Amino acid sequence: MKLLHALLDLIYPPRCAFCHKLLRYEGETVCKDCLSKLPYTGDLAEQTGLKQIERCVSPLFYENTVRDSLHRFKFGQRTGYAGIYAGFMVKSIDENQISCDIISWAPVSRKRLRSRGYDQSELLARELSSRLGLPCRRLLVKQKHTMPQSRIRNAVQRRENVKGAYRCCDPEEARGKRILLVDDIVTSGSTLSECAKMLKEAGAAEISAVTVARKR
Repeated sequence: MKLLHALLDLIYPPRCAFCHKLLRYEGETVCKDCLSKLPYTGDLAEQTGLKQIERCVSPLFYENTVRDSLHRFKFGQRTGYAGIYAGFMVKSIDENQISCDIISWAPVSRKRLRSRGYDQSELLARELSSRLGLPCRRLLVKQKHTMPQSRIRNAVQRRENVKGAYRCCDPEEARGKRILLVDDIVTSGSTLSECAKMLKEAGAAEISAVTVARKR
């Protein structure tokens, strides 16, 4: 296995998860320049005004190298980025004192899962589960394939696009729980709010959310 990894490193040298430049030191995943210059949300980590969600935090703003990195993660098979992002997310969860009983995620549709091969939000949720020592459960399914939210500018149209797209697939597991809902990006919050609505209708006690990044 070590030989295989060494050969892969020769063919595909390790690159920074954000700026994509070659890394200089063994074990690095993010270069020192990016660690010091990333668009951290800091005191603005919490996004307010999301319906059905008590609190939503994100460690980074969705811009520049963060946007490029998430694009590679979602569409370029860079599934290993999930573990890197989770480190930033855990810090934001701790700093903002988010507490929960169980972790779940905003799922992609079956059609998108088949074409992409993985659900990026599930990867993030399972990484957080491992780091936080909390159970991760599939509580939602996306029962309707929708247009990508990124293609819709209008907030009202975004809400309509995801209306009725999700359902809770395990009401017994959700009932009475404080749930941490995971997604990669939050913009208008329509997707997270619709997911939270379904979980609350199933009896969830409280919904908080965490994403890698959010719009400034």
